[in-house]
Amino acid sequence: MRRLPPLNTLRIFEVAARTGSYAEAGVELGLTHGAVSRQIAALESWLGQRLFTKDGRRMVATPMAKIFAAEVGLSFDRLAVAAEACGRPAARRILRVSAPTSLAMRWLIPRLDRYHADHPQVEVVVTTVSCVMEDLRGGVDVSIRRGVAREDLWPQHRVVPVLEDVDTLIMSPALFARRPVLTPADIEGHTLLASETRSGDWANWLDAAGLQHLAGLPRQTFDHFFVARQAVEDGLGLGIGPLPMLEIDVANGQLMTPLPDIRVPRTGYVAITPRHADAGNLLAGFVDWLVEEARGSVGGVQQEP
Repeated sequence: MRRLPPLNTLRIFEVAARTGSYAEAGVELGLTHGAVSRQIAALESWLGQRLFTKDGRRMVATPMAKIFAAEVGLSFDRLAVAAEACGRPAARRILRVSAPTSLAMRWLIPRLDRYHADHPQVEVVVTTVSCVMEDLRGGVDVSIRRGVAREDLWPQHRVVPVLEDVDTLIMSPALFARRPVLTPADIEGHTLLASETRSGDWANWLDAAGLQHLAGLPRQTFDHFFVARQAVEDGLGLGIGPLPMLEIDVANGQLMTPLPDIRVPRTGYVAITPRHADAGNLLAGFVDWLVEEARGSVGGVQQEP
């Protein structure tokens, strides 16, 4: 007989550690704050050590508890996949994908109809994160993040390069008609639009364009790139944008790239999946589909033969 803590207690602990809040865990699980607290106390008694410490009004998982919670989450992932594969092999599968907001809006979601056409038994549910480097969260099958294919950065996960990121100058066709940008020097006098989530874009592009002396020009900065992109589309100024992500906008005539030969390569995106939770190769198949879609993009990752 395996000596295991109560599984329901483990489930509550994993959610509390992941959300970083007894109250948020209670909301997710439909339990009161007190019920969550009692279950955590019971698990601490079973293990013989504290799992959470008080930080102000919050209970924060200890470093060891965070490691334990990650292992528990992976175990529940494997259990859920095994149960679905054994109990309902023909049932409709839900595939949960987490991606940075702009990538989800401008690249992933517009392509999902093609995936659903070939996989009618799978429903892809997309959740977004505001930071491209945000930590992985439980309850997600595939996470897309900016990074390199180094598995030591995401232990116990499979990491596959999907899409490169290449920045270039973007503007609206209407603004180009009024004040065309035909050479790098033509950007002088234009409003430069930037975002906090892609800081450094303008400095890098100006350097690539040989316009380092313009690095001090004032900029209008927004909190997120998709807000800055909308301002560019509305003709409020010039922006720097990731070409693979904006291919659809360029093809639809919403945006244009007046100086497409001036490009700044950036760290691309990888797909991250739990290594041991993929019954029927659903996750691997979806990642392969992402790679194939990316090959048709300007920033598609070229895989080794």
